[in-house]
Amino acid sequence: MSKIVPCLWFDGQAEEAAKFYVSLLPNSRIDGVHRAPADYPSGKKGDVLTVEFTLDGRKFVGLNGGPHFKFNEAVSFQIHCKDQAEVDRLSDVLSTVPEAEQCGWVKDKFGLSWQIVPEVLLRLMTDSDAARAQRTMEAMMTMKRIDIAAIERAAAGKAAA
Repeated sequence: MSKIVPCLWFDGQAEEAAKFYVSLLPNSRIDGVHRAPADYPSGKKGDVLTVEFTLDGRKFVGLNGGPHFKFNEAVSFQIHCKDQAEVDRLSDVLSTVPEAEQCGWVKDKFGLSWQIVPEVLLRLMTDSDAARAQRTMEAMMTMKRIDIAAIERAAAGKAAA
């Protein structure tokens, strides 16, 4: 078990968010819902204070800390995808701010940023052939949602279809 557990700050939606996130990925679950033992600045005794959950085997904590802090793009979570169907499914359910989409990045209904990254993109962008890697990156930079077929065509030096 990792000693480092990301804690995500929510304004009263930690349990809703955790349930949503665990519904998206295999090997995910709610591990515990903990209620406040006393009143606190953004809640009352008995309110959900923290939610422990696991996403694809990685532990997280959701904290109902109140309206003081908001998520921003300085922190995001990558989800590595095997194929276009997985890219599309996760992009469809996570992206609720279309204007925030760029290069596979999406923002969910809680304001948290995610990177929906096909495994082939990672492989092609680090290809030992520098020109191939450059074509891959240049193609990716034009996309909102990553199109695996277009990335592969660009890497191969073929014109867009």
